[in-house]
Amino acid sequence: MDAKMAAAPTAAAPPEMPAVPGFTHRYIETPGLRTHVATIGAGDPVVLLHGFPQHWWQWRQIGKGLADRYQVICPDLRGAGWTKAASPRIARLTRMGDLLAVLDAMELDRVRLVAHSNATLTAMQLAYTRPKRVRAMITLSEPPLFMPFSLAMLPATRPVPRFLFHRRGRSIAHAFEPPYVASPMPPETVATYLSPLRRPEIDAAIPRLMRAALANVPRMAGGTYRRDRLHVPSLYAFGEKNEPLTEPFVREQCGDTARYADHVEFASVAAAAYFMTDDRPDAVEDLVRNFFERMG
Repeated sequence: MDAKMAAAPTAAAPPEMPAVPGFTHRYIETPGLRTHVATIGAGDPVVLLHGFPQHWWQWRQIGKGLADRYQVICPDLRGAGWTKAASPRIARLTRMGDLLAVLDAMELDRVRLVAHSNATLTAMQLAYTRPKRVRAMITLSEPPLFMPFSLAMLPATRPVPRFLFHRRGRSIAHAFEPPYVASPMPPETVATYLSPLRRPEIDAAIPRLMRAALANVPRMAGGTYRRDRLHVPSLYAFGEKNEPLTEPFVREQCGDTARYADHVEFASVAAAAYFMTDDRPDAVEDLVRNFFERMG
């Protein structure tokens, strides 16, 4: 293990860690990474992957709701929350490798996955490359990797330049404003999401995360994922106000999904936009519970 990582303390979380009753916290050491993981509940494992610019706290309501049936596992991904990395580098598959290492360390052979925002890339990469590790998958607010590109998708890329050329110390609170939320997000909620950015290494990770996400574009545009069949049962959910990436739009763009995947479903979440887990946590919890129960 890297000497710098080995020397760092692991006994306690930073003081700004938000407290949510019922959740417990631990740090998992893997080569070059100390991953903070929040857990709640018992039963079959469900891994909830936070979006950008969020962290484990995104699942505070949904995770608590699912805990009566599942062991809910909410890691902070590299470049976010209270996870610490020895290297600032984030490549296209880095987070997928991190997730696999955490699953191995926790001795989790097969899990159900729920992912939001840019974490959907991590979830989908794992589902394509390690299908035996994923029992079923739900992604929120982002389309399947096999969906062809079209000019109609361009409005969905509006925020990318601001994050790609982010300057350290500049506020990104604008990420949580309309049209990305269906109703105003309380200032204290935004402040909690952004609090880890006070750590320089987390703030500096913003453009690296954007570059890592954009590194997938050539494979998507080239049709790689239309040739590599998806075997994991998957549900793609969208806020009804998440223009242009709404459920009807994505369904139409994807066409006959049986050409690319074994089992695909689409869903719309009413009165929700991009940040549907804050707009409608109750509806997202119901959607997750229903799909996983039907998939067995």
